[in-house]
Amino acid sequence: MAYIFLDESGDLGFNFRKKKTSKTFVITCIFVENKGLLEKIVKKTHSELQKKHKRRIGVLHCVKEKPVTRQRLLRRINEKECFAMTIYLNKKRVYTKLQNEKQVLYNYVANILLDRVYSKKIIPVGSAVKLIASRRETNKFLNENFKDYLNSQVEKRHKIKMEILIKSPHEEKSLQAVDFMSWAIFRKYEYGDDSYYNAIKNRIVEENPLFP
Repeated sequence: MAYIFLDESGDLGFNFRKKKTSKTFVITCIFVENKGLLEKIVKKTHSELQKKHKRRIGVLHCVKEKPVTRQRLLRRINEKECFAMTIYLNKKRVYTKLQNEKQVLYNYVANILLDRVYSKKIIPVGSAVKLIASRRETNKFLNENFKDYLNSQVEKRHKIKMEILIKSPHEEKSLQAVDFMSWAIFRKYEYGDDSYYNAIKNRIVEENPLFP
């Protein structure tokens, strides 16, 4: 079984007058054949937190962690046999129509990323694949739409059927690892800070801009 874990960093807001609206949006996926590798990294890093920080029911969220925790987890990922791909958007160049259809935009970008994963032949031919995406919507209809859209696109372009699940980082610990990687890549493009990116750049097989 091959696993793809998918998460994003930044936001899909387009009111750039708002202070917290990001200029960049990043979607990242990690491919791994043994998801236990990522689960062990997350558990070990969480176990090293000071007691007062362990109240978050075993969930690490990169934006909330201290620099030492971020570097620790990213370095451990870099040591393992896993690979990442990412697509980053310059949001100011996104077509107006897509700005008004955020779910359509998200699905569109996720599909491009998944297409690149298969085109790059990162996944061994014939492997059963399970895609686990971090839950970003509470609306059941939108989640089903996301799964149906990706499944139909992958089957049409690559003649492959894929199992797609949407889970929270609490339910699927490996999603916490892709959250850290996506955040590290986001920092590079949003702020020009590559200090975290450098810790995992050897695991990144491809980075592609969209609307450059």
